[in-house]
Amino acid sequence: MRLTTKGRYAVTAMLDLALHSDSGPITLAEIAERQDISLSYLEQLFARLRKRELVSSTRGPGGGYMLGRKAGEIDIAGVITAVDERIDTTACGGQGNCNGDKRCITHQLWQDLSNSIYDYLSHISLQDLMERHCHQEAAQEIASLGMDAAHSRSSADA
Repeated sequence: MRLTTKGRYAVTAMLDLALHSDSGPITLAEIAERQDISLSYLEQLFARLRKRELVSSTRGPGGGYMLGRKAGEIDIAGVITAVDERIDTTACGGQGNCNGDKRCITHQLWQDLSNSIYDYLSHISLQDLMERHCHQEAAQEIASLGMDAAHSRSSADA
């Protein structure tokens, strides 16, 4: 399976929106700058996300985007499918015509894998990703403090 940039960018942008949602509506320009994603590409993605009510928008000064639901209610599979991305590992796109006009002998294996990936992603919410991100940042901060303390001790010993 190859998840295209469309699905990856949609998840990244939605996580960015969720992480910064405490400060009110977030502009796409802010997300584009923080995540290094083209603004015009984000506009296309957010039109699809808005259509699925995963985000809502506010116009005018101070406007921007907010999550359309609580972060815990938005699953990653839903974000990916909202932007017309398919979670499919079959060679035939799930059509069952991988070997000419019939199924290849491994079709069911790849179909089962696709279903497992979709199931996995449907059980991960934006809230889960937010918590993972916060834990990673905390771990990096602790590691950085440990490095600084070790450096200070070695400097004092010298």
